[in-house]
Amino acid sequence: MSAAKSLSLSSSIQICRIMRPDDANIVGNVHGGTILKMIEEAGGIISTRHCNTQSGASMLDPSPVQQDRCVAALARVERTDFLHPMFIGEVAHVSAEITYTSKHSVEVQVIVLAENILTGAKKVTNKATLWYVPFSLQNVDKIIEVPVIEYSSVEQEEEGKKRYDAQKMERLETKERNGEIINPVVSPEAYTVGFSQSSLIHLVGPSDCTLHGFVHGGVTMKLMDEVAGIVAARHCKTNIVTASVDAINFHRKIKKGCVVSVSGRMTFTSNKSMEIEVFVDADPLVEAARGKYRAVTAFFTYISLDKEGKPLSVPPLKLENEEEKKRFEEGKVRYLQNKAKRQAEKERQQ
Repeated sequence: MSAAKSLSLSSSIQICRIMRPDDANIVGNVHGGTILKMIEEAGGIISTRHCNTQSGASMLDPSPVQQDRCVAALARVERTDFLHPMFIGEVAHVSAEITYTSKHSVEVQVIVLAENILTGAKKVTNKATLWYVPFSLQNVDKIIEVPVIEYSSVEQEEEGKKRYDAQKMERLETKERNGEIINPVVSPEAYTVGFSQSSLIHLVGPSDCTLHGFVHGGVTMKLMDEVAGIVAARHCKTNIVTASVDAINFHRKIKKGCVVSVSGRMTFTSNKSMEIEVFVDADPLVEAARGKYRAVTAFFTYISLDKEGKPLSVPPLKLENEEEKKRFEEGKVRYLQNKAKRQAEKERQQ
């Protein structure tokens, strides 16, 4: 256990899976959505397991039992960078560890490694931080308290508290955008927002859900990545791969039987990257009186690659109105902020 040796044995987990052709695009790059789905699976297992133990319980002594059983629902995924590509035939090692708990949420940090089983070589492909909230199985609208964890130091707990406060503030700010919709454009011009925008409609079935009838966060993220990938491919007409995902915010749960509409539009392009905003709206068929609602939002960043896998220049985005110009400038700010963070991280590692 890397972050805190004092945590219980149930606070870390690793899952492994070989990458198959249906996990990748036509040139063999594993879809970003496939990796995001595996990340969420590991996070969901470890957070649900933890939230169903009393403080002080462990795999060696599971006797303390929490009366109100729960399932941990994904609330947010922090920025996820795709550091290296993963390919068909490689084995993905997904390691998850609980690093902080608040009264009603769990922070899980995940590292993904790709192993070439022919050479034994391994490389880190992804690092992600996820936040989960436990909901009672007896009353799905009730959020239960999370068992506390022990920290290796006061500093570790304080750093976790800072991360918790920051993500809580950002989630509140994101809700302000939840009224926006993506309207279809008739006969759009090439390289405009309307030309590449895309949507997908999906009926949520049993295979998409947990045993308790709610959609796996990883399933939703995979659909979002598919739509964002279509937007990127339509814009540049080349092989594209996920480069990073800004925070994914899960505002409301999606139940089995809902029809989800996943919509994506280009917001910003740099010389070699594209930012795509993605919305997920859920429309309950059985409980139609509740009406359609915004469930998830995120920004995906893609890059364009040539046949040798080297980055290509991206066609500039043509802006047609003030709203698109505003979104472009906001995307530019995010791009510059993330670029500065990557540079600072690189300097710390040197």
